[in-house]
Amino acid sequence: MAAIATIFVSFTTTSSSPFLTRLTSRLHFAAFPLRSPTRKLMSHTLARATLGLTHPSNIETPKISFGSKDVDVTEWKGDILAVGVTEKDLARDANSKFENVILRKIDSKLGGLLAEASSEEDFSGKVGQSTVLRITGLGSKRVGLIGLGQSPSTPSPFKGLGEAVVEAAKSSQASSVAVVLASSEGLSAQSKLSTAYAIASGAVLGLFEDNRYKSEAKKSTLRSIDIIGLGMGPELEKKLKYAGDVSSGIIFGRELVNSPANVLTPGVLAEEAAKIASTYSDVFTAKILNAEQCAELKMGSYLGVAAASENPPHFIHLCYKPLSGPVNVKLALVGKGLTFDSGGYNIKTGPGCSIELMKFDMGGSAAVLGTAKALGQIKPLGVEVHFIVAACENMISGTGMRPGDIVTASNGKTIEVNNTDAEGRLTLADALVYACNQGVEKIIDLATLTGACVVALGPSIAGVFTPSDDLAKEVFEASDVSGEKLWRLPLEESYWETMKSGVADMLNTGGRQGGAIVAALFLKQFVDEKVQWMHIDMAGPVWNDKKRSATGFGIATLVEWVLKNASKAN
Repeated sequence: MAAIATIFVSFTTTSSSPFLTRLTSRLHFAAFPLRSPTRKLMSHTLARATLGLTHPSNIETPKISFGSKDVDVTEWKGDILAVGVTEKDLARDANSKFENVILRKIDSKLGGLLAEASSEEDFSGKVGQSTVLRITGLGSKRVGLIGLGQSPSTPSPFKGLGEAVVEAAKSSQASSVAVVLASSEGLSAQSKLSTAYAIASGAVLGLFEDNRYKSEAKKSTLRSIDIIGLGMGPELEKKLKYAGDVSSGIIFGRELVNSPANVLTPGVLAEEAAKIASTYSDVFTAKILNAEQCAELKMGSYLGVAAASENPPHFIHLCYKPLSGPVNVKLALVGKGLTFDSGGYNIKTGPGCSIELMKFDMGGSAAVLGTAKALGQIKPLGVEVHFIVAACENMISGTGMRPGDIVTASNGKTIEVNNTDAEGRLTLADALVYACNQGVEKIIDLATLTGACVVALGPSIAGVFTPSDDLAKEVFEASDVSGEKLWRLPLEESYWETMKSGVADMLNTGGRQGGAIVAALFLKQFVDEKVQWMHIDMAGPVWNDKKRSATGFGIATLVEWVLKNASKAN
């Protein structure tokens, strides 16, 4: 009798109240759909507040139950049996039969159909390749081969496996799927856990479609995924729950970035942050500062950016403290929170300016708040984390900041604004000073800061800047687990010469050359030298042009980094 253990991990919210996760006995993957704005509609701002009369729909999120099984793959009963194969797994013997044990077993049941089809369709096991066949002779209705490449050594191919499984399920309207690796016998126990985590994460994120702003949306039929041959028991159960917690944070982050600026104003972003604190009130507190309170703290740099908008700024500060035990390390995550960036008087114009996508200029804040949501579910001990966002819009009006204006940051440093479209660093300046004042030991800021970083590293790699080798090592170890791509760039101090002003302490932009480096050097002026600090420029990977949707970049890495610090503290 085959051993079967089912671990239920549901991805669910209630349709009647999309902001509260239903409490069940199942492990759950839960996202918080962005709620509609609740602003007061005063007569003189009625047209502005009801722009488009657009509100996100409360869509019930699909549920997936994950089960772990140790069963003969040819006997598994369901809609699709998906096999992850490397290029080596497709090796044939002298009789053109698969040498791989699992593929040979499946193919023998199908009378050689699998070998024949993979040859005819030129399936070689490369990443991104897949083929799905309708068959008889197995317990499943279909069998699919999904390529993992030569020898997968990172989470990305296995996340891709999970995504491909979901795509196959969507195409065939399948409700039950099993996933097995053609070669898993050589994996260590830890590698099996990590692989299961990556597959589950890829499946949940692949299933997610942001349909809140569509009048009609197809419903998913996929209900269960069985993972075969990667172990069973409490360790796997814990890993799958972790995948669910991180994925829910990523989905929340994607929803924030996807939401248009006429829905996600600075005030609504602050509401979403406060809701995290109220949902996880056992570990979170929230402080939201208005413009007057920010003025009392002398945040002239941040308020200068916000001055032109009718939507007032909101400075967001969430604080995570563990349920019990001592706090051994204090961290801060700071996210750029421009809910829309017009460029100000240096308005974005011309091809490639991407003004229509400037809703994603709060991608750094989405990463920070998505991480907060995930940690509210995980509840690590030994670590205190501050989540800080200076939320505002960069608009144009008679009260707006002009090129040539001088603003004064909360640490007293003065900045000559020679480009109002370099506004993110101005908001981050005061946010970083505020973070340092919380007594933290390490700070990571994330921002869609420069087009120069996209030119340097392309659309899928974030640039990393830090004077601390130790902090760099920690974050890159975390990104190895998450699969998110980072590349460390230099903080070349000689470039600071281009930032010198004749009338203030500094300019806010230098020349075109080395723009991402100069921006990082600017931020460095607002960080206490005693604090370990890293700047992540995520202007490229915040958005997927092919899918025309947010990625949720940074959240998986940040969660992993916080947990690594928590484990060191304990």
